[in-house]
Amino acid sequence: MPLDFTAIDFETANSSAASACAVGLVRVRAGRIVAKTGWLIRPPAGHDEFNPFNSAIHGIRPEHVTSAAEWSTQLHALCAFAGADVLVAHNAGFDMNVLRRACAATGDTCPPYRYLCTVQLARKTYTLDSYRLPLAAAEAGFTGFAHHDATADAEACAHIVIDAARRHGVTDVSALADVAGIRVGRLEAAVPAAAQVEAADPPFVPMALESVA
Repeated sequence: MPLDFTAIDFETANSSAASACAVGLVRVRAGRIVAKTGWLIRPPAGHDEFNPFNSAIHGIRPEHVTSAAEWSTQLHALCAFAGADVLVAHNAGFDMNVLRRACAATGDTCPPYRYLCTVQLARKTYTLDSYRLPLAAAEAGFTGFAHHDATADAEACAHIVIDAARRHGVTDVSALADVAGIRVGRLEAAVPAAAQVEAADPPFVPMALESVA
């Protein structure tokens, strides 16, 4: 099977996992990056206060998300881009918790994505003093990116998986997880009691979509 997956990264407005304010997505097909996108998110009500500490890290402030679509709309775009791919993220527990908690906050169904953590993968592949994203990505040959820009971080994750697959001599995500001795997790597709899902809602198409030749 080919090395196909989608790398994902969220930024949050505050310490609440539901406070997603940006997402970056990078699609990989047969071990090559073929498309990438990212956009701002208006965090769910009750989770939309911006903590100065978070803003100092990623540079996103309340005025930046005023015109951004809210989470329920953004979820359509995220799922349309990722399809049925395995999601990969650096410290995937954080990003999957953002996905889960933001859905719970808005009453949306959390999609049952499978996922792989590139922190765990890097620990099984490289020998480093620290497995922070910039250092792990540099070991994979990807340097000079804007750390905490969601799309750039997702691209860094993608490079780690591509490089690790090459080093381990495998060509798909499941085989990579097996040889590295790590687990491909799965989000539970729980539907909140307050969910009001309109099946007829049209899909949201993000404006910032870049294909990579």
